[in-house]
Amino acid sequence: MTQLASGHRRNSRRTASLIAGVAVLLLAGATVSHAQILGYAPVEQQAFPPDEATASAVQDEDSRLPDRLRRTIVNLDTREAPGTTIIDTSNTYLYYVLGGGRALRYGVGVGREGFTWAGVQTVTRKAEWPDWHPPAQMIARQPYLPRFMAGGPGNPLGARAMYLGSSEYRIHGTNDPTTIGKFVSSGCIRLTNEDVSDLFSRVQVGTKVVVLPKAASLQARTNAGRAPRVTSLPSGRQAMSLPVAAVN
Repeated sequence: MTQLASGHRRNSRRTASLIAGVAVLLLAGATVSHAQILGYAPVEQQAFPPDEATASAVQDEDSRLPDRLRRTIVNLDTREAPGTTIIDTSNTYLYYVLGGGRALRYGVGVGREGFTWAGVQTVTRKAEWPDWHPPAQMIARQPYLPRFMAGGPGNPLGARAMYLGSSEYRIHGTNDPTTIGKFVSSGCIRLTNEDVSDLFSRVQVGTKVVVLPKAASLQARTNAGRAPRVTSLPSGRQAMSLPVAAVN
């Protein structure tokens, strides 16, 4: 009888332990599930730019570019006023006109085949570490894209953005410097984060931006030689043209 009672107590203790273990597992599962649900809730966005934290990743971007795409001052004979930004789509350059026959030239990435464009816009807004809201047309072409991405080092708009008129086009940075000098975007103009930060510090809201068509080549002189020849574009705007061999 004593042995029977002892065995019953042991079974009771095992049953209680088993019940307790199941309860712990259920509680843990509920906690994980709750945490997963909370993971989709809005979180407070970190303040950007953490330039000090990302400086080591960006400061050598120019050093990885081919020589022709590195930021440099060139001779440029243009009728555009100092402060104007000119996009040379054909040669993947952006010029910031300094005046006195000189300009600051940057290497850029431009629109891929079928997505290049031309015209005159103005900078209507500037943003540091901008959020990204892919436009509806882009999402229609690439449904896998996120509907929103908070600004930060992993954001495809990079460190800075300058918005052009009321269009969906921007001059912005990039999280992929290897795309500079290529025809890769959906129409936006991209620079390395280092270069876009430099340009951002110079460009003001209201700055004129001239985007040349892919067929209109604009080259500048970085050494002695004849001045660029002024030609008229179909739009009536003026552009300079030199043989490609004149470009460094």
